Parts: sequence; structure tokens; C-alpha cells
Amino acid sequence: MSLSSSSRWLVGVSAMLALPAAIANERVNVVTSFSILADMVENVGGEHVNVTSLVGPDGDAHVYSPSPGDARALAGADVVVFNGLLFEGWMERLIEASDYSGILVTATDGINALGYAGHDDHGHDDHDHGHDDHDHGHDDHDHGHDDHGHGHDDHDHGHDDHDHGHDDHGHGHHDHEHGDDDPHAWQDMQQARVYVANIRDGLIEADSDNAESYQANAERYLAEMANVDAEIRALIGEIPASASVITGHDSFGYFSNAYGVNFLSPVGLSTEADPSGARMAALVDVIQQENVKALFHENMTNQSIINQLAEETGLPIAGTLYADALASEGEASTYLGMMRHNASVLHAALAEPGHDDHDHDHDHDHDHDHDHHGHNH
Repeated sequence: MSLSSSSRWLVGVSAMLALPAAIANERVNVVTSFSILADMVENVGGEHVNVTSLVGPDGDAHVYSPSPGDARALAGADVVVFNGLLFEGWMERLIEASDYSGILVTATDGINALGYAGHDDHGHDDHDHGHDDHDHGHDDHDHGHDDHGHGHDDHDHGHDDHDHGHDDHGHGHHDHEHGDDDPHAWQDMQQARVYVANIRDGLIEADSDNAESYQANAERYLAEMANVDAEIRALIGEIPASASVITGHDSFGYFSNAYGVNFLSPVGLSTEADPSGARMAALVDVIQQENVKALFHENMTNQSIINQLAEETGLPIAGTLYADALASEGEASTYLGMMRHNASVLHAALAEPGHDDHDHDHDHDHDHDHDHHGHNH
């Protein structure tokens, strides 16, 4: 082999070795506000995305304080994904402060939001929403990129309107500054389908060359979500309709509405507020009146409140549920695993095998017309 041909061979090998780095550099840089959205983006984006989550696993997005590094992360992003519905008001302020001008995906655009009027008052009769209407095939979500638009104007959520500081938060159950809607929509896996469609469309807007890959990944992920949704229904179906549970903060309204378990909470939608003594005393009364069977920790809330209730009532603490953040490791470290874990823990604590009077036909009469993800919210 001559020197020149050897040199050419080495140059060729070097070029091949450089390919993975080049491919990595071409990935879409996505920044998400918290870990659940990051996992969804990774599932839809696959090998074509690099994902950074500002609030990591077991982190509390309600009280997060952005750092200068977070502003730099946004400056280098191609796509930013956040929940919306004032779940992370700091995120909208951060977007404004960083002068981010890329593609902005509000994951809740087009969902049927639950009004927040105190989920504690909801009995199961209020949740008579059957899931048959929900069982739409993936074609319902396969709206082309053109109809979804994701123009930045669609997402111009007037930051001034949302610029409430954390001081606004630590108030009582009903006056919490989350606005009128419960933001925890991912807890209903039918609503989470809208998240996936929004993420898919945002990635296609950023990287149309890989549109087919994003479409295929989204279809696969939606199919997996449908399977887990069915598993949850089977598990929760063995829990008596009269059973109630208490968690650290009121983040399971959508889960309750979708699957039929009644959740009560010492505090409101945020994790910032500590319940007053009067609120705790009222909860002890509710526990005695409402057939509360178990207490549950949450992975990112103050466990002392639930521990105190356990001491005062003698109820067991039946496990840990994951509401607003994934686990750092284990089954609940992915969105689908988290949802399966929650249903399994609830089932283990509350199920009565052979119990079949729990009407889980909840036909969700709110029409999920996902084909026009209205930006009319």
C-alpha cells in the first residue's frame, strides 16, 4: 500500500469516526420544564433529539427557581416544551427573560382542562365520564403539521398576565394562583395523548426532514399509552367506588376524573402551602366521614404532613405516588412506568378482589376533538 493510499484510508476512517459526533450535533436541542415532559419528548424524538429538563426527577416544579444556567439552556434550544395552565409560572418568566425565540410547545394546548374548584368535593357521581368516547385510534391525532401551526403567536401567553411571584402561592385551597384550571392533565392518559401530539408537531416544525420518524415514534408511543391506560382501568376497577385516599397535594384530579378514585389533599394544587391547623383538623374529620382507607406520600412533597395525619388517625401510609415528577430510578422513572406504578400501589392498598360495583365506564362526555387543537384557550 503506498503512502498516499494509506493516507487516504486514514482520512476515510477518520471521517467515519467523526460521523456520530456530526449526527449528534444535528440533533434537535429540546429543553423541557420538568421530567415528565422530558420523557415524552425522548419517546417521540428518539435518536433525533437531545433533551434537557430544567427540573429533574423527584424535583418540585411548583417551587423551582430558575438559574442563569437555565437561561443559557433556553438560549441554545431549538424547541422548548412546557406544560402551561400556570403549572410552572416561572417558566414563562424565564422564556421572556432569556429572549427565547425558537419553537415553543405548550403541552396542554387543546386538552379539555378540568376546572379547579376543589377536587375534594367530587364524589364519583360527578365523574360519570365513560372512556368509550376516548378510545379513539391514533388517526384522531394524526393531524398534519399544517393544521397545528405551532406558530409562536399561538403560544404568546402574555407573560405579564402570568407574572405572579411565588409569594402568591402559599395560600389556601381555593385561592391558589394556578388560575381556574387544574394543570396536572398528564394524570389522565387520554389527555396525555394531546401532549404527545403537541410534542410531535413541535418536533416536526423544528426538523421536518425527520417528520416520518416523529410520526412513527408518536404512533408507537400512543399505542403503548393505550395499553397502560387499559391496565390502569383493570386495576382501579377492583377498588370500591366508596374508597378515598389522601395525598400530599391536590394533583390527582385528572386521575380521579378518568379512573374513579377519590383523592383528598391537605393542601391545594401547589406544594408550597402548609395546611393550617384548622385545615388539618377538618381533614381528620373528613377521614372519619369519607371512608378514607389509606394515606400516600408523594415523591416530591413534604412527608411530615402525611406522617402527622397517620399518627392522628391510625391510618396506614400505603406507599409513594408520583404526581409531578418522575422517580430518579426504578419503574416510576418513565411516564408510563409512573402511571402503572401509581395504579399498582393504589390497587395493592385498596382493592377488594371480586368487587365489581365500581363503575369505570366513565364516558368522558367532554368531546376530545383533538383534530383542531384549538388555540382558543
